[in-house]
Amino acid sequence: MGKIFENRWFLLIILALTWGSSFILIKKSLLVFTPFQIGAIRVGVSGILLAFLGVPALLKMNKNTLFWVALAGFFGNFFPMFLFPIAQTKVSSSMAGILDSLVPAFVLILGFSIFGIKSKVTQVVGALIGFLGAATLMYFSETKSEDSQIGYTLLVVLATACYAMAGLIIKVKLEHVPSKQLSGGVFSFWMIPSFLILINSGFFNTFKSNPETWEALGYLGILTILGTAIAIILYYKLIKNTSPIFASTVTYLMPLIAVIWGLLDGEEFTIWYLVGGILIFIGIYLIREKKKKPQLVPR
Repeated sequence: MGKIFENRWFLLIILALTWGSSFILIKKSLLVFTPFQIGAIRVGVSGILLAFLGVPALLKMNKNTLFWVALAGFFGNFFPMFLFPIAQTKVSSSMAGILDSLVPAFVLILGFSIFGIKSKVTQVVGALIGFLGAATLMYFSETKSEDSQIGYTLLVVLATACYAMAGLIIKVKLEHVPSKQLSGGVFSFWMIPSFLILINSGFFNTFKSNPETWEALGYLGILTILGTAIAIILYYKLIKNTSPIFASTVTYLMPLIAVIWGLLDGEEFTIWYLVGGILIFIGIYLIREKKKKPQLVPR
């Protein structure tokens, strides 16, 4: 059973299904809770769940490692958790999922401009084709008619850049930290700031015990446990087993999941969904990295 979690494609598909569904869960949670409450609960509760891994790991880290863990956590596990629900007050869940496919492009751009990481020509072409597929879905999708504002759309774009930055930091600066300890560490570090935000949001003063609130809390619980705490462990594992570029291709599959949720919600299917999906899969094929032959590492 453990071997299947070493398979890059298995991890990629599981993450795509989980995170691709997160946008509709955020939408459902927003019916009752504010964006700041959603973000704070996701990070804070994840910190509690992973504290048994994170706190001991943080205590053993030197100052340099702790700095990079905190920075990776800010870009990958704290700031975007607030950006997405804020954006989705004006941007549809399908649109947010589609725009999230920009992550691989930002990985290439930030990787070269900040860390000097060079990519193969085929990877650059793959990223561009994948982005073209996502853009096709976005332009020809019914979601383009949503009453959204450009400023809120740019918040999603900013969040994707943050995810890319976090992935690069993990690969370049935190390669030596095991994925479970890293996952627990980033959430444990940002847990206290998240609970301070939650307290100041008035969550405990305005919480109402009614069917609508408990239903929204159920959606938020699924989003927090599966879409945040567990998924981030798998994502960090995928980064370490492959690269930030390959791991970021999960965002090419997420729009398809988001669109499927839209179809289940009554959206009309057009030929452009198929065209966009084919382009996305072509992009993943080109951006993939050939698996290296295993080498014995002394322990």
